[in-house]
Amino acid sequence: MIGNLKPLEILLIVVVILLLFGAKKLPDMARSLGKSARILKSEAKAMKKDDEAAAPTATTEQPAQHQESPRTIQAAPGDVQSSRPVSEPNRTTQS
Repeated sequence: MIGNLKPLEILLIVVVILLLFGAKKLPDMARSLGKSARILKSEAKAMKKDDEAAAPTATTEQPAQHQESPRTIQAAPGDVQSSRPVSEPNRTTQS
């Protein structure tokens, strides 16, 4: 589809977008879109890491003495202001 557009048509589309949204709002929109993409990527990595870690621990029992520190989720790497603790379900079962 882009191959059918001529340079003048692409320029006209860019001008219309600038008129609709304004030059001041476009950098903010791009910044928020990038931040959202980073959050989504970090959450997807955390979920994948949790799934990989849960598979071996489901078959082997951990000693009750071992206490882990509470985990936190960060919105972006290095972002400490928006981190929050994660509550995990208790996985103790009785046989």
